[in-house]
Amino acid sequence: MAHTNESVVSEFVLLGLSNSWELQLFFFAIFSLVYVTSVLGNIMIIVIISSDSHLNSPMYFLLSNLSFIDICQSNFATPKMLVDFFVEHKTISFEGCMAQIFLLHSFVGSEMMLLVAMAYDRFIAICKPLHYSTIMSRRLCIIFVFISWAVGILHSVSHLAFTVDLPFCGPNEVDSFFCDLPLVIELACMDTYEMEIMTLTNSGLISLGCFLALIISYIIILITVHRQSSSGSSKALSTLTAHITVVILFFGPCIYFYIWPFSRLSVDKFLSVFYTVCTPLLNPIIYSLRNEDVKSAMRKL
Repeated sequence: MAHTNESVVSEFVLLGLSNSWELQLFFFAIFSLVYVTSVLGNIMIIVIISSDSHLNSPMYFLLSNLSFIDICQSNFATPKMLVDFFVEHKTISFEGCMAQIFLLHSFVGSEMMLLVAMAYDRFIAICKPLHYSTIMSRRLCIIFVFISWAVGILHSVSHLAFTVDLPFCGPNEVDSFFCDLPLVIELACMDTYEMEIMTLTNSGLISLGCFLALIISYIIILITVHRQSSSGSSKALSTLTAHITVVILFFGPCIYFYIWPFSRLSVDKFLSVFYTVCTPLLNPIIYSLRNEDVKSAMRKL
């Protein structure tokens, strides 16, 4: 990730969440708890699903891969943020900054596509139950996982290919606790209007596209469930509620950031915390607490 000779900035200064020592200690305690719980919770889901034969189904295969992505997302910036609470001069190298941008967009893009795959799985299970085992084969699930990672990485590379060669020659303060793409682009020593539009289009389209696909599929599923009147449909509705909750909490901040990504408010950095630190915790909490099969397997383990 070499940058051009025009760029004289070798590191960026992260302004973090607060200058108050008391607040930083408070944030450290809270986010340490969230981070450890998130990582251990997602590891637990992977272990439970892989060790229990009753959870050997496409839905849980996709769920375990979602947990893996959440573990990755928990580690791209949170550990550095926790260390930086005790550092007065919070810096990150140019290469480290570009790596954070690449990892964030790879993981987020992959998770978006995987959530679409999980919605498709629920669509087939509820709307075409007789064909479920035929359609949702292990081969198709592996293809879904491969596509989700491929889309995430390509989405990230498309951003990084332009960002890494921008001329950074002066201001190097990023008003966040990690290298957020819009904030880094604003520091370039050139007119970045076209770059901003491209970023908005790229991230906005994939976010809105996935969100609309999910909403449409869930509406169809809810209509189908409403027409049914059985214990199976109530169980399906419970599972579906967990899916919809995760989708809304995951896509809400993401779409917000890319509606006006280059006009930031002071509250935005705290929404960034929720998006990057707290979102990976949604998976083990929502899916585990609302899923009797997972809770039963957890008790056995």
